[in-house]
Amino acid sequence: MEEKRSGYRILVADDDPNVHQSLNVYFRREGYQIVSAYDGAQAVDAARKERPDIAILDIMMPGMDGLMVCREIRRESNLPIIMLTAKGDEFDKLLGLEMGADDYITKPFSPREVLARVKAVLRRMHELKDTDKASHLVMGNLDIDMTAFTVKLNGEPVSCTPKETEILWTLASNPGMVFSREHLLQSIWGYDFLGDTRAVDSHIKRIRAKLCLAGNDWDIKTVWGVGYRFEIEDGARS
Repeated sequence: MEEKRSGYRILVADDDPNVHQSLNVYFRREGYQIVSAYDGAQAVDAARKERPDIAILDIMMPGMDGLMVCREIRRESNLPIIMLTAKGDEFDKLLGLEMGADDYITKPFSPREVLARVKAVLRRMHELKDTDKASHLVMGNLDIDMTAFTVKLNGEPVSCTPKETEILWTLASNPGMVFSREHLLQSIWGYDFLGDTRAVDSHIKRIRAKLCLAGNDWDIKTVWGVGYRFEIEDGARS
């Protein structure tokens, strides 16, 4: 069972006051501090000034929508982001993942579901930082530090989301092993993910764009019909 930890700051960005009211009831029971924003500009400002532990962004907000907010946050931070999307709008779900969101929840939603997702993300990050799983891995020019959730390539920091970092860590720490999309969903999202395996594909696409460059002595290979595998050349492991 998760240890109840007060003091987490949750940014909720939605132009519907009812969403804030319903989520506040559940979050405050857990000792979480709520930071509310009602449009995109407020959300970006709150993400910078309030330093929340996780953000919940509605896609449909006035002025700057949730996708634009997600993109702005990703330019500066690896803050975990959960998007709120309209029912059945697959394009928005996939676009949110492409922008760097870690997860999405479909409206209408149950506040209990949102709380469960938030707790799962926070628990996962806390466990990775505080248990023996947290470690430091170097593969050739790739450096992954799970204690700080940082990634470096050729000694230079590369901005990666927590989910991207964890996927990369899972693959790189098990070179040659094939991971199915379903296995990655279950092991990395840390709960019964209600989306589909395209979430994994979107994250892999972003990882490749940032890190899989010509001249690397490693690569992330697609095993068609199965999943993904981290391959290294001889001598790449430090």
